[in-house]
Amino acid sequence: MTGGLAVDATVRRGGFLLGLAFAVAPGEVLGVLGPNGAGKTTLLRALAGLTPVSSGHLTLDGVALDDASTGAFLEPSQRPVGLVFQNYRLFPHLSVLENVAFAQRSRGRGRAPARAAAATWLETFGLTELAERKPAALSGGQAQRVALARALAGEPGLLLLDEPLSALDARTRLEVQSELRRHLADFAGPSLLVTHDPLEALVLADRLLVIEEGAVVQQGTPAEVARRPATDYVARLVGLNLYAGSVDGERVSLPGGGGFVVPDHGRRGEVLVAVRPSSVVVSNQAPAGPTSARNTWPGTVTGLTMLTDRVRLDIEGAPPVLADVTPASVAELSLAPGAAVWVSVKATDLDVYGSGQP
Repeated sequence: MTGGLAVDATVRRGGFLLGLAFAVAPGEVLGVLGPNGAGKTTLLRALAGLTPVSSGHLTLDGVALDDASTGAFLEPSQRPVGLVFQNYRLFPHLSVLENVAFAQRSRGRGRAPARAAAATWLETFGLTELAERKPAALSGGQAQRVALARALAGEPGLLLLDEPLSALDARTRLEVQSELRRHLADFAGPSLLVTHDPLEALVLADRLLVIEEGAVVQQGTPAEVARRPATDYVARLVGLNLYAGSVDGERVSLPGGGGFVVPDHGRRGEVLVAVRPSSVVVSNQAPAGPTSARNTWPGTVTGLTMLTDRVRLDIEGAPPVLADVTPASVAELSLAPGAAVWVSVKATDLDVYGSGQP
């Protein structure tokens, strides 16, 4: 691509190797997800210039940030990159105004014009009244707004956000999330949002990139990833049951035991089967007589978790499954760890698709 960010590189940190190839268009927000140790921090360090690539290249708007083949390397201070950290990292001895002005001061702009530009950003973020306060006198939401204003005040070509809302309480997180979405929509360059929160990624990102063990395992729009997860980690992230098996007509066989009857679309070979916990019906006795559910098997409840107005059951069986039921059902069926249950799922409630993901 001629504009935006292009990554096609490997990065080594100790015994860990990260290998990624992806692009982010101007104005696009890419949400980067992955379990601890997947390589998200290594990616941010490479883009910020703190860890050089081992091979390949990183380019922004056609300019090499790091190219192992030519030796081109822009020092961190020379990179047009704005960073927003989860713990804000504001300078405690500087006022809010001076913190934001620092972004332009660090790029060689004079004190007066830097302060004037910073004042404009404070007005944009509704922080003008806090201009003379020190970071210690700010709430978490205010501090995060200042951190974002500082990152944007440097007029970056690339914006990196590392868990930007994780340090906020639930109520403040929702407020700042709404503001962040608006400001990201106004940013002309590519943005990378690293987060552990699937809802945050679904709300803020245009596209998702999922990393596991140093490699891309899935990428696509939030809707695509949520509807058809490629790995167990992604399935848990979006709240789905996921099974890998082999289909032959209308029968999917699972290597761990059990299987599913699915709509016969003439498919053969390896597939993934996704099941929403809300589609799983739980009872304390085997279904009697004709039933519309073509998939029924026994199981044992091993755990219960309250999810707002629903209760998630962890049921061991062949196969194991997560099921969402109402609190009333828990009482009526006397559900508790160790309880024997029967599980039913309609064939039409199963999403069956190929195991290969882009």
